[in-house]
Amino acid sequence: MARMIHIGFGNAVMRDRIVAVLGVDSLPVKRLKEAAREKGLLVDATTGKRERSVIITDSGHVVISALAPTTIIMRIEEEDVKP
Repeated sequence: MARMIHIGFGNAVMRDRIVAVLGVDSLPVKRLKEAAREKGLLVDATTGKRERSVIITDSGHVVISALAPTTIIMRIEEEDVKP
């Protein structure tokens, strides 16, 4: 069964599709976001808040979230220990 990970403000991502969760401060991540925007693969899940993390999916989509990367990673790990 596919599980969703809550990434803030009523938004969620399929847990099994996540490849990486990154911070937004580095230049390579900024380039990655711009490339995704140009290809139409950027999903903004910040609802107008400051972006704090970038989620890369196996489909090539780049999702930006207002939650910190550590928060998202903790939510993913919590799903791993649930029965």
